[in-house]
Amino acid sequence: MNVRIKGAALAASAMLGILHAAVAEETSNAYHFLDIPTSSHVMGLGGNNICVIEDDVSLADQNPALIGPELDMQVNVNYMYYMGSSNFAGVRYGMAAGDHGAWAVGLRYLNYGKIEGYDEFGTPIGAFTPSDMVVEGTYSRDITDRWRGGVNIKMAYSQYQSYTALALAADLGVNYYDDEHGLSFSVVLRNMGGQIKRFGTSYNRVPFDVQIGYMQSVGDSPVSVSITANNLVRWRIPYYSYKADGDENFQEENGFFSNFFRHLIFGLQYQPSDKFYIDLAYNYKTHSDMSAFSRNFLSGFSAGAGFRTRGFGIGVAYAQPFRSGSTVMLNLNCSIGELLY
Repeated sequence: MNVRIKGAALAASAMLGILHAAVAEETSNAYHFLDIPTSSHVMGLGGNNICVIEDDVSLADQNPALIGPELDMQVNVNYMYYMGSSNFAGVRYGMAAGDHGAWAVGLRYLNYGKIEGYDEFGTPIGAFTPSDMVVEGTYSRDITDRWRGGVNIKMAYSQYQSYTALALAADLGVNYYDDEHGLSFSVVLRNMGGQIKRFGTSYNRVPFDVQIGYMQSVGDSPVSVSITANNLVRWRIPYYSYKADGDENFQEENGFFSNFFRHLIFGLQYQPSDKFYIDLAYNYKTHSDMSAFSRNFLSGFSAGAGFRTRGFGIGVAYAQPFRSGSTVMLNLNCSIGELLY
């Protein structure tokens, strides 16, 4: 078996979890690319937000209960430059299903750039381009005037040189939204499923997670704060910090407060109208994960902005997980129904 190629392929997938493979509890997980957002609004709010309220079909991958009959034949195209030479793109279409429901379909393609391949003896055998593709379908329905539930089914196909794998997963989500008080609350069961076709003999799990999100406007102001709790299927998520003592040692950090804050993402949004927003967020887990890999002041921070006019919308977000790695996402929205009627 071509050991080095297979190792490089799995490393490319693990990279998307931002050093998840360095954590003992997650070494058997793969498919972390399923958690990469397709919404620039979400990326600006820390890369994971399951309760942001916006007429945006791309939110379906965060929480299927965030789309509804307010969708008016909407098309969303997204592109992300993801550090190094990785380029991700996707498209999603959604529309109302009666007065109380909605559906959407989407396609994502993730390309990680060229990687030089070697056999088990170290002999170069040429470059290859690892990639992942996700096909998904979403349905949501109003339960009451304030509660909505939804399901998102996704199939993930991975091709790393001559190795391929296939997985099937589902997200279940509910959202409570009180427009009068500017309150949104959500719970999501993410990535329930498993691998159908393996890379080789080993089995890789999809990254199942339980998430809780809360977003609240500050009084009558256009400012909202959000807290997203993720990785709730386990308490202990330690990380390894770099200890420059001459021996270049790595020290495991596993204290109470470290574990507590690595479960949380804090977001701040300024939205004076439904036509414009600016957001800023801090993800302590991203910041601490980068402690052993050239982090800087911006590690863990993300920011985004969006503008919407009749029938069209544009959003952009930026993050710099470590010193030489920037991530930029761009979203374009078109509400076809709004243009036609």
